[in-house]
Amino acid sequence: MGSLSYREDFEEEKNTAFTWEVKANSRAHNSQFKKKSFLCWQRQKYKSNVIYTAKYNVFSFLPLNLCEQFCRISNLYFLFIIILQGFPEISTLPWFSLFAPLMGLLIIRATRDLVDDIGRHRSDRIVNNRPCQILVGRSFLWKKWANLHVGDVVCLHRDNIVPADLLLLASSEPSSLCYVETADIDGETNLKFRQAPLVTHLELTNIRNMASFQGKVVCEEPNSRMHHFVGCLEWGGRKHPLDSGNVLLRGCRVRNTDTCYGMVIYAGFDTKIMKNCGKIHLKRTKIDHLMNRLVMLIFVSLVLISLALSFGFWLKEKEFKAKHHYVPSGHLHSVATETFLIFWGFLILLSVMLPMAMFIMVEFIYLGNSMFINWDVQMYSAPRDEPAKARSTSLNDQLGQVEYIFSDKTGTLTQNVMTFKKCCIGGVIYGPDEEEETPRKENPYLWNKFADGKFLYRNAKLMCAVRDNEDKMVREFWRLLAICHTVMVQEKDNQLVYQAASPDEEALVTAARNFGYVFLARTQDSITVMELGEERVYQVLAMMDFNSIRKRMSVLVRNPEGSIYLYTKGADVVIFERLRKKGMKEWTTEEALASFAEQTLRTLCLAYKEVDEDVYQEWCQRHQEAGILLQNRAHALHQVYEEMEQGLQLLGVTAIEDRLQDGVCDTIKCLKQGSIKVWVLTGDKQETAVNIGFACHLLSDSMLILEETEIVRILEAYWETNSNVRGGKGRRKKRFLPQVKMAMVISGEFLDQLLLSLRKEPRALVHKVNRDADESWQEPDEQRTDFLRARRISLMWRTLGIQLRGTGLAPQVTDSNTSESPDVRRERAFVELASQCQAVICCRVTPKQKALIVALVKKYQRVVTLAIGDGANDINMIKTADIGVGLAGQEGTQAVRSSDYVLAQFCFLKRLLLVHGRWSYMRVCKFLRYFIYKTVACMMVQIWFAFYSGFTAQPLYEGWFLALFNLFYSTLPVLYIGLFEQDVSAERSLELPELYIAGQKDELFNYWVVLQALAHGTVTSLVNFFVTLWVSHDLAGPVSFSDYQSFAVVVAMSGLLSITMEVILIIRYWTVLSVLAIFLSLCFYVVATWASQSFWLFQISPKTFPFLYADRNVLSHPSILLVILLNVSLNTLPTLALRVICQALKKAGPEQEEEAPSEEVITGEPGRYLHRGSRGRRSSYAFSHHEGYADLITQGTILRKAPGVNSDMLVDQTIPSEEELSPGMKESFRFSRKLSLLGKKRHPHQGNASSGETSPVCAVSSTAPAGRPCFPGKRAAAPENCPSGHSQPAPPRDQRAAWRSALRSWRSRPCGRQESLQPPGERTAPPRSQTLPAVGPPAPAAPGASSADAPSRSGRRLSSL
Repeated sequence: MGSLSYREDFEEEKNTAFTWEVKANSRAHNSQFKKKSFLCWQRQKYKSNVIYTAKYNVFSFLPLNLCEQFCRISNLYFLFIIILQGFPEISTLPWFSLFAPLMGLLIIRATRDLVDDIGRHRSDRIVNNRPCQILVGRSFLWKKWANLHVGDVVCLHRDNIVPADLLLLASSEPSSLCYVETADIDGETNLKFRQAPLVTHLELTNIRNMASFQGKVVCEEPNSRMHHFVGCLEWGGRKHPLDSGNVLLRGCRVRNTDTCYGMVIYAGFDTKIMKNCGKIHLKRTKIDHLMNRLVMLIFVSLVLISLALSFGFWLKEKEFKAKHHYVPSGHLHSVATETFLIFWGFLILLSVMLPMAMFIMVEFIYLGNSMFINWDVQMYSAPRDEPAKARSTSLNDQLGQVEYIFSDKTGTLTQNVMTFKKCCIGGVIYGPDEEEETPRKENPYLWNKFADGKFLYRNAKLMCAVRDNEDKMVREFWRLLAICHTVMVQEKDNQLVYQAASPDEEALVTAARNFGYVFLARTQDSITVMELGEERVYQVLAMMDFNSIRKRMSVLVRNPEGSIYLYTKGADVVIFERLRKKGMKEWTTEEALASFAEQTLRTLCLAYKEVDEDVYQEWCQRHQEAGILLQNRAHALHQVYEEMEQGLQLLGVTAIEDRLQDGVCDTIKCLKQGSIKVWVLTGDKQETAVNIGFACHLLSDSMLILEETEIVRILEAYWETNSNVRGGKGRRKKRFLPQVKMAMVISGEFLDQLLLSLRKEPRALVHKVNRDADESWQEPDEQRTDFLRARRISLMWRTLGIQLRGTGLAPQVTDSNTSESPDVRRERAFVELASQCQAVICCRVTPKQKALIVALVKKYQRVVTLAIGDGANDINMIKTADIGVGLAGQEGTQAVRSSDYVLAQFCFLKRLLLVHGRWSYMRVCKFLRYFIYKTVACMMVQIWFAFYSGFTAQPLYEGWFLALFNLFYSTLPVLYIGLFEQDVSAERSLELPELYIAGQKDELFNYWVVLQALAHGTVTSLVNFFVTLWVSHDLAGPVSFSDYQSFAVVVAMSGLLSITMEVILIIRYWTVLSVLAIFLSLCFYVVATWASQSFWLFQISPKTFPFLYADRNVLSHPSILLVILLNVSLNTLPTLALRVICQALKKAGPEQEEEAPSEEVITGEPGRYLHRGSRGRRSSYAFSHHEGYADLITQGTILRKAPGVNSDMLVDQTIPSEEELSPGMKESFRFSRKLSLLGKKRHPHQGNASSGETSPVCAVSSTAPAGRPCFPGKRAAAPENCPSGHSQPAPPRDQRAAWRSALRSWRSRPCGRQESLQPPGERTAPPRSQTLPAVGPPAPAAPGASSADAPSRSGRRLSSL
């Protein structure tokens, strides 16, 4: 998409220069930087934090709106005609007859746009007025987001939204960590950690230091790369590197962090999220574009007709002067001049062929259909009190033409709620008990005081096995879940509260908690678990972290008895390759995995093994050596992990359900039946996205899921075979695998490589896909499957029948004369391949990549696209798509504010499209077709009359008939069609989604339909004019209607009754309103005609009301009524007969169509060659977790320290009174005053200062940041490597004695695990929200102080993330 994205990418490459300089606490310094704006004008380089998403302001509304409105060709046409009517010499109609309707049309549309934009201004005002604390002088004051500028220092509290892109300076967490949730940016709710630079963490320990902080950040210019940032901090004459791990992005939400401080780097529209939001596009429907082209065609036709009639006038005038030369000329000008004026007169007279009333009524129809969407109680969500809302009133008909839906995953398709659903232990599946078998009258977890009351899973058989404590497999299964994780725990109101980095881990640890294996606490090198009432402390020897390549996590622990165990959980494809043996239990577990995969549950395999002491010592030595390597450290550590994670014994499988939104599966099924393709664009991981794809039935086991390598090879074959193919799109259609159901799963990184690398070297991408920088090493099992993968690809090529020689399209030299550039051809190839797939899932995509995919499909497929999402990361996609739908979900209202339609749930999309969208499209199409017909039928007689009036541009009809025809005489029936017409009911529309295909194919309104309407109207006008003329020929006397006025009345009444009969025939949904509309239209004609032809109005103005009693004279003669009846019959009966015949022929069509195979059927037998995996089943592994948390735990980075006692810590912060705060500010301030319990809790086994309880090792932790340091049980670490205050490691026997002593002292306590919380008044430390973490070692305990009041030396407790 060279024209769509590459230009922007190249511009962003220029922005990588480090020219962005921001100085802290110095607005004067930052304001001196200027940027060229226009010519010699300059503006501030650094933007304020004010956000404007509205289109207009007070000064720009009128010119911009008029410019947008006159982009419509119809408005330009009407303006042109009005200007012509201002010249008396050529005017055949008064100028105000078109001027007033045009002004009304412009005012209606401007009012609609103004109301929409006022809503945007209101939303912007809410965002800009959010409160935040800004450092002013030596105190933090509450200000609005709009008052933020680059360089300001901001204070944020838990659950606050980050107001701008900030450099994290410090936080109340250990090592100045800060945990954020980026759901608004990438759709993920699992926590991510950011860390302040070490220099600011150590120096900025109080407000005085922050106020005097004058550091300067030098970094890249603002750009849209969400996960990329490079810069440096210049402070004190030294430079400190900065990366994306030090930056908090606007839109993130602070989680599990009491207080953090940041410096604004980018503000307002310079922030990365706003750079990804895209611009507001003027959205126009397909019918609107078609009408623009039709207006041009009609205008050209009218010009040609006017020229022909003017030429007739010129001939007639010359003939008249030649035959009657004795008659003096009544014209003031020459024949040529008169002909020229007559031309403009005919153009004005025939302008009624394009009635302005049609465009005015369309606006009312759009408004009415939008109100029907707002009033639909079937799309009202009672739990959220959220009705559907049409924020745009001009896109309703396009809702009935959608072919592609681009959907976000998290919060749109899923609820992001993980529930423990099933498990398999030792080959036995334990599902939830049926309510009939075990009524839930009694909670089975009452015996467990630590149980979570919200845990819904119940299985009596499994509970008995757990409480009997006889089955070792069951015991180790739950023990593994309680030990192998990175969850943090804290106590609130005497209840355990787990803080997990991912909802999966929280669900698993909570399940173990309810079954009696309660995770209580962890330190840097220990983890405490309550196992069926017995408290056990495990020494953590190593933690082997999870990542997307390993797909597993392991923990090596020493239990209180001294034995060493390795506990591992991960993907089935990884765990099964590392099992010691495979027996009946393993095969049974595989069957359970297949069953869980069919139920679309997220699975993890659990395994363990006992490790000998000698084996551990040897492995520990290699682990230490790998941990201190300066090069390839990660690779070496992974190899060491691989050695330990062999010979495992399978315990079982967990199955977690990622709950879908209500009705998602049924909605997607109906949409697919309506030939609507659903693509999922998510920032989540591939495994999670694929699992949700199967859960919502987007993917199925019978589909061929194309991998990235296969996609590249197919595109290369396409490129080679089509490089010389001429003839364009027609020959390329359906070249990709036409007989096989396919799906495509790609990543955002692959998309970048595909669209950027291919434009330089077509074959370069094949090597890049397999040799990614992050995947420079391969697992042994992956290396073994390379041959199988190559063989499967070869089988796929043969099975799918892609044989170039057979098609005669062997690779040839690229044709240099081709009209398309290589970039365009490659992009077209990718889009055509993706369009042949039944489903496409794009994972790990940025907001800009989402919009890029939508733009690609719009450009090359030329279809109507719809994007639906609920987060800020979906805004760009929503704006780029033809229709944007925002879900009022859990991720805020950012998407709602930028959307065209608002829904509460994804399932409402089915009714929005299949009912309201299809109805709106059908109504608008029928309205336009009928309006064109009735206009041509009644107004084309002006052309025929010109042949009998000497081509003098004299109107046939009475002036008032022309003025009121589209206003009263035929308005109500056509308005009823546009608002209330239904071909089938709403229930039937949902039962037959196939009806929706008509809108996708433009069957109801296209050039052929318009031509039919024109032909029908032309025939009607011919019948009405010439039959009347033929009957009145050579008639005289009182019953004659050969005079001008009587003839005009008969033709007018014939036309009006003919179009009324037509509307009676096409209306399919008859109600009282339809009958009333037709009756009132005829009544309007009778009343208006009686008034305009009355004697008293004739007396007032004979020129204005010349048709005195014309209708009364005509209707008083029965013979004339018979002529009108004849005209109506000739117009109606043939049309009725033709429609009956066509309807009869259509009924025979479905019998033949039923024999054709549907899209869901696969012909041939390629499926047996295309199964994924060696065992013929699909892996349902999915785990939302990020690498790095294990390192934070094992290195002590995440460790909480006791608060310091510095007198200058932020105690001098000025706290505003609650009366001075807005309600939102009060809430945030009340939260900031909560006293943190972290670091205040002491346990006897931690406070014990005996040498036997000290940490067994600390030498490697400071030198091996990439891996977990080992804890050798028999080898003492060098004393010089240990920090002061720590003794040498004790022998294992002494260690076990110390652990047992600690356990006895723990159990002797009255509360069971921890002393009661201190009241706030007894605490000596200042509140955490006013305190930064103390620098240096913790304060020593006072002499004689109990161990409960002294900080732990062996390991400091981790309380929360």
